[in-house]
Amino acid sequence: MFLVFLLYALFALLFPLSKASLSYSEPFFLIGSRMTFAGLLLLSYEGIKDKSQLQLGKKSFLLLFALGFLNIYLTNIAEIWGIKHLVSAKACLLYSLSPFLAALFSYFILSESLSLKKYLGLGIGFLGLLPSFWDCWITDSGELEHGIFSFGELSILLAVVSSVLGWILLKKVLQETKVKTLVANGYSMLLGGCLAMLHSYCAGENWQPFPVMEPYLFLRNTFWMCLISNVICYNLYGYLLKSYSATFMSFAGLVTPLFASFFGWIFLGETVGQDFFLSLIFFSLGLFVFHKDELSFRQIFSRNIPQKV
Repeated sequence: MFLVFLLYALFALLFPLSKASLSYSEPFFLIGSRMTFAGLLLLSYEGIKDKSQLQLGKKSFLLLFALGFLNIYLTNIAEIWGIKHLVSAKACLLYSLSPFLAALFSYFILSESLSLKKYLGLGIGFLGLLPSFWDCWITDSGELEHGIFSFGELSILLAVVSSVLGWILLKKVLQETKVKTLVANGYSMLLGGCLAMLHSYCAGENWQPFPVMEPYLFLRNTFWMCLISNVICYNLYGYLLKSYSATFMSFAGLVTPLFASFFGWIFLGETVGQDFFLSLIFFSLGLFVFHKDELSFRQIFSRNIPQKV
């Protein structure tokens, strides 16, 4: 259980770390350089072990390119912009929508049905987020924006949707091709990172010679983000899935906003309002109802399996 909480503490640490890194580098270049480096690192590791694992067919390449665009490029470009305009805890809370969206996409894409209790859990979860949205937001122009969604929230929501779809696409890659998980992640990070670098140049970031204001601090933070996210978290998550169900991992992920709030307070001096904690309580209740129903189904299913004599 300790490793589960360690995993999400590390994931939460990425939010304030990414936000702090925006002071040392342009946002799109930060994403591109980090992902490109991580992709090269993973592919180099696999290449040293077995070069044949790096060979791709046409279908594998197209799927990995789509994965890189969706799960790496679009997810991170939208995320880094959203983080710039939201406190870390709220951005992290919106990312906790992932289990609900995964359930919905699985219903429409994979034809997996949901029970009434699971629908109830989804409803409670989404309802619980409304107090967090209904607020006044200061935009980058310095003016107050009233309404349900701010641009920062919409950007994070786009990142969440593309991330969930990206994981579904990764599952398709692993099921329909012989590409290993580490190789798939390496290629997708490399391709997505290159797209982000191109985006950085086309978006007018200051390439003279590179969009970096503090080279030492930029390299230090990039190294730590690569180590925490791309090397440790991805592999630790895969290891834990051998012992815990994906639903349990999603349920445990609700501790991430609490860690993000703590790290944002420690490192960035951020504050969060009462609406955030109210949303977190109802959101936790919704995911608990969803998780509880799935556990009941598994217990009934296991009792109906004939035992070997």
